[in-house]
Amino acid sequence: MTTSIISTLDDRYTAGQQHKDRYSYCTLVWRRNQLLVKPAGQIKQPYIASLDDEQSLVECLKHSPVNLVRIDPKLGEARLNFWANACEKASKPIYLRVPSGQKRKPQSLILRQLKRMVDWIVALVFLVAMSPLMLGLVWLMRLYSPGQILEQEWRVGERGRLFRMFKFRTTAIDQKTHLNVREAGSVELSEDEQGITILGRWMQRYGFQNLPLLLNVLRGEMSLSGPRCLTLTEAVQLNSERQGQLNKLPGIIDSWQVEAESQLLPLDSQAL
Repeated sequence: MTTSIISTLDDRYTAGQQHKDRYSYCTLVWRRNQLLVKPAGQIKQPYIASLDDEQSLVECLKHSPVNLVRIDPKLGEARLNFWANACEKASKPIYLRVPSGQKRKPQSLILRQLKRMVDWIVALVFLVAMSPLMLGLVWLMRLYSPGQILEQEWRVGERGRLFRMFKFRTTAIDQKTHLNVREAGSVELSEDEQGITILGRWMQRYGFQNLPLLLNVLRGEMSLSGPRCLTLTEAVQLNSERQGQLNKLPGIIDSWQVEAESQLLPLDSQAL
């Protein structure tokens, strides 16, 4: 049985408030200690101020009995980012609402756990071996491109769980606007317009910006091999049939290869 938990999230709301003529953009449903966030249905629900203010939503989530949040990708990338940021600050895991995969057999579960262990050990060995190079890159970034060291992008992991993917920053800190435009895909920008630094261009040439992905493997969010890790932009564009692929644990190798191919593609097109 499902029940609405609007009163649980924001018991300060009353129909007589100034927003009584407004309606929320989504439907909130309480199901087995989970908060399900769906697009608004035919029955309109009252406007809830906390759904438009991140800090208010964080406080509501912190003081609610919600164990995890499941959000429908139909709400769009902007709302997924909004809820993901709020859940991160409230220490609540958030998942995309995707079709469940086929049930695993006991044997496959054992193999899956063994693969996780191998991934963890290999990633740890690689991380220790590459630590001098990574420390050198951090020092160079501090010297020639002050600002944050890592880029943390929301990606879709196993069973639709949203997590932060770690990469070394390759753009100038004041070029974040250009980077957002490039990710949106609305405008194609040159490397200079994207604000890619000389060090960043060198890291992209050899793929060194992807070395922090080993941290995602140690955290159990990625595997060394597996399907490509999708962005939120890509996830919301998947149809219901292809959303089943989000149940698998994404891998570094495929994601790395696709990124390298996407960087070579513009060069090939110019040559033609």
